Amino acid sequence: MWSTVKRLRWPSWMPIDPYILLLLGTVGLAALLPARGTGADVASGASTGAIAFLFFLYGARLSTREAMDGVRHWRLHVTVLACTFVVFPLLGLASRGLVPVFLTDPLYQGLLFLTLVPSTIQSSIAFTSIARGNVPAAICAGSFSSLVGIVVTPLLAAALLGGGAGFSADSVVKIVLQLLVPFVAGQVLRRWIGGFVARHKKVLGLVDRGSILLVVYTAFSEGMVQGIWHQVSPVRLAGLLAVEAVLLAVMLVLTWYGAKGLGFGREDRIAIQFAGSKKSLAAGLPMASVLFGAQASLAVLPLMLFHQMQLMVCAVIAKRRSHDPEAVPSQERPAAPERTAVGAASRSA
Repeated sequence: MWSTVKRLRWPSWMPIDPYILLLLGTVGLAALLPARGTGADVASGASTGAIAFLFFLYGARLSTREAMDGVRHWRLHVTVLACTFVVFPLLGLASRGLVPVFLTDPLYQGLLFLTLVPSTIQSSIAFTSIARGNVPAAICAGSFSSLVGIVVTPLLAAALLGGGAGFSADSVVKIVLQLLVPFVAGQVLRRWIGGFVARHKKVLGLVDRGSILLVVYTAFSEGMVQGIWHQVSPVRLAGLLAVEAVLLAVMLVLTWYGAKGLGFGREDRIAIQFAGSKKSLAAGLPMASVLFGAQASLAVLPLMLFHQMQLMVCAVIAKRRSHDPEAVPSQERPAAPERTAVGAASRSA
């Protein structure tokens, strides 16, 4: 198995993860060959089904034992949820003052939406494992955040985005049917398919990345057809990247030192930092498609950029944390290949 992993490694001299290149290529494909008419309907239906299947796999992967181990750390989960759905949105609201100097109003709407979506699941787990943190707690923190976000994110979008998001009872039902119902179905069927999912997790990881690429293509195709890209200039994109870099840095510092101030140990602080500082592309994309409609491509642009930034930065942090003097000796935990940190985490948005 280890020899296979080494053969599949991305070359160490290449600074960009291949999945990031695939995302950029998908955006380029949507710009050159956007889906139109019947093709757009087919792509939309396929992306909806792919995301539903992705959350079904999430449900099938989470074992009852892992859930119970994580539930015991309720203070940790409350802390992560507070970072995800309170601190992040407050920072998003504060960034309103950056309009129009750094951000246009549509980009600000997308940035604010980014702060409302739930945390990631697999990337939080991958980075927590590499840094030798509390993995069971990270599993549950990411899962709880995703489940809570299915309801909380649309409600926050309605309250904070106002007319920018098409919130309605029907939109909540669509999101629940697409995300929560498949997750619950995966939990129910885990008794029969859990072993299969565990044995083929690397192959099934392609579903994670493939579904996200399909949703990205659908959203950006619709944006091209609607002709909204004239609203974004290179200068505005540079301003957006700068703002997001500051946002990520602030959250990484708050989650690490804030958790220390709350009395959490090193392993819990690692789980809080990685679960509380990141946002899920897999959950955010379908929500944006439902809430923003034709404007979804512009609304998810900040989330896409933030997603890539958080993967690259957190990969570096996780590697450094794994060498901390107080870290648990490596022989007491399953080793994780350091150079594949971004690749492992990018399987989940």
